[in-house]
Amino acid sequence: MNPLALSARLGKKLLLEGKECLFFNGTSYLGLDSLEAYMRIVESNVQKWGTHHGLSRTNNVRLAIYDAFEEFFSNQAGAESSALFSSGYLAGIAASQYLFPKADQCWAAPDTHPAILPSGVQADSSLSFPQWTQACLERSSRLPSQKILILGNAVDPLKAEIHAYDWVASIAAKHEVILLIDDSHAFGVLGDSLFGTYSQWKQDRIQLVVSGSLGKGLATPGGIVLGAEDLIQGVKSQSIFVGASPPAPALLQGFLDAQELLHAQQRKLKELTSFFYLQSRDLPQIAGNPNFPVFVYSLDSWADNLQEQGYITSSFSYPSASSPKVNRVVLSASHSKEEVNALSQFLVHLAGSL
Repeated sequence: MNPLALSARLGKKLLLEGKECLFFNGTSYLGLDSLEAYMRIVESNVQKWGTHHGLSRTNNVRLAIYDAFEEFFSNQAGAESSALFSSGYLAGIAASQYLFPKADQCWAAPDTHPAILPSGVQADSSLSFPQWTQACLERSSRLPSQKILILGNAVDPLKAEIHAYDWVASIAAKHEVILLIDDSHAFGVLGDSLFGTYSQWKQDRIQLVVSGSLGKGLATPGGIVLGAEDLIQGVKSQSIFVGASPPAPALLQGFLDAQELLHAQQRKLKELTSFFYLQSRDLPQIAGNPNFPVFVYSLDSWADNLQEQGYITSSFSYPSASSPKVNRVVLSASHSKEEVNALSQFLVHLAGSL
């Protein structure tokens, strides 16, 4: 499958060589970029706030939307405070570079996103997440009491695996633990709310920090760090926050104004994800989770078969050009149940033709 160069915005459909195709790719899980109601909300806020705010957050001239967004998001997530950045990558770097010098040990999960990997720290990709979890538990039992920084993702979007962190509590019984989780693919998707996994993994003995991109499921270009008040103030004291321009204000206000729409899209996404899982769970060539809208298929040839049928899925080599291809079906709340059903039936056909 060759790369597709497009010259128009992505929605749930795209025109390819005169043929209309359905787009089961990308990270627009809630499908907001396909909703005219959401576009109207954004357009009205562009008129009010403009397209960009090029001043530092510490400038003597400040926009009220930034503090309002941070307060709202952190309250909804169950955190004391938050820090906004122009991207999820920048948010992850800011969080990890603040926390790393404070730790005696730093352990990174195999699929840890590079944004939260401190310089010089390597993740052992030869281990599965359960194997790495067991290795952390065994290592912690042998060490004297120390300050340990544990890094990981809420979800591995390439393998469609949701990770659990309840096991960290047993390490925290002996050690001082800082847990930094990247929620980029969890915001808007996992849990009952739109605000990621912070409330799920928050425990008294663990210093929990969550960072991630708002530009995937939540369609809001920017990033955020969630945590305790003193920790967030420490993150904000760094030059990476002080010297950087913040996200576009209109899209932040759009997020606040579109809460009812966002929740409706999340409910629809959960229904579609559960439906597709039930339709595909008996196919050995497909792996997935009923709570995450990404499903991995094992055969490279299916990408071309699906494209010929009018379905554009995700298929590319990762993490390098010489790596095996990662093939995935990515659902969005912009899809209809009929479209998802048609896709699942074609996959059943492909599996039956082997």
